[in-house]
Amino acid sequence: MKEDARTIGIVGTGMIACSMATLAAGHGFKCVVFARSEGSKARCNEEINKFFDQMVDRGLIRPEQKDVALSYISITFEYGDMKEAEVVFESVIEKAEVKYEVYKNIEDNCPNVKAICSVSSSIVPEELAKGASKYGDRIVVTHPFNPPHLVPLFELCGSDRTAEGVTDYVMKLLEELDRKPVLLNKPTPGFIGNRLQFALWREALALVEEGICGPREVDAVLEYSFCPRYTSIGIYEHFDNGGLELNAAACRNIWPILSNATEIPPFMSDLMKEGKMGSKSPSKTGFYDWNGVDMDAYADRVSAPYWKMFDWEFPKE
Repeated sequence: MKEDARTIGIVGTGMIACSMATLAAGHGFKCVVFARSEGSKARCNEEINKFFDQMVDRGLIRPEQKDVALSYISITFEYGDMKEAEVVFESVIEKAEVKYEVYKNIEDNCPNVKAICSVSSSIVPEELAKGASKYGDRIVVTHPFNPPHLVPLFELCGSDRTAEGVTDYVMKLLEELDRKPVLLNKPTPGFIGNRLQFALWREALALVEEGICGPREVDAVLEYSFCPRYTSIGIYEHFDNGGLELNAAACRNIWPILSNATEIPPFMSDLMKEGKMGSKSPSKTGFYDWNGVDMDAYADRVSAPYWKMFDWEFPKE
């Protein structure tokens, strides 16, 4: 490991924290992960090794490159070991009081911190900043999609307390990590990605509820029509290129029939009452029957579009 490697701190040992450690170390940052127990430390080590093994298995890195990257990671039970960190990613449970305790420990132990990046998906930065005294002006939300070492997008927003230059610093850092950060002008529940995703999901549910089609037909339309297009261009690009007049006419015809539901549909409620909660439920049923499905092959399908975006420059020593 290079002696002059910059340091990133990570608080937490869940999926996102382990993925962030993989991302940071794979880009030559010294990465110090705070764990609460020997058990969480062991699970974190196992998860990080699994992520790097996936890269080796796909021929994206050599085994010796994995070993070099792992040398950049340390898992500790002491916040003081993060004293050199220039940024800390807070990746703990979605409870404000837990996050506030983390911020206090960072303030007490990390004198060089330029930004505290919460991966919160539901707590706005104004609320997060209330839990800090000295570093309240350095707290921003950096909302990733899981796992962030594989999915490039981060949604970034600050609060009225965020000091000038903090969001710019975090944007540049994420770009150094080969991520694709987008900056929101103001926070909103669901940020950009989940507002878009759940608008589409509401309409997908409505199509089935109205008897127009079943889940498989919805999924086939998404997989084989417009979804692949949006891995290369954006929706604004697409409709702008098609012409606003044509688009406006389609909006007038289609918008009046779109769902405006604010509750989940009865057929989804009925499945839940029957214990059919999806692939992870005891029955392994939900909208689909997951019994006998090769889940490793399914996981490979989930990851496939993102591996195509993998282009890291791994540390050499």
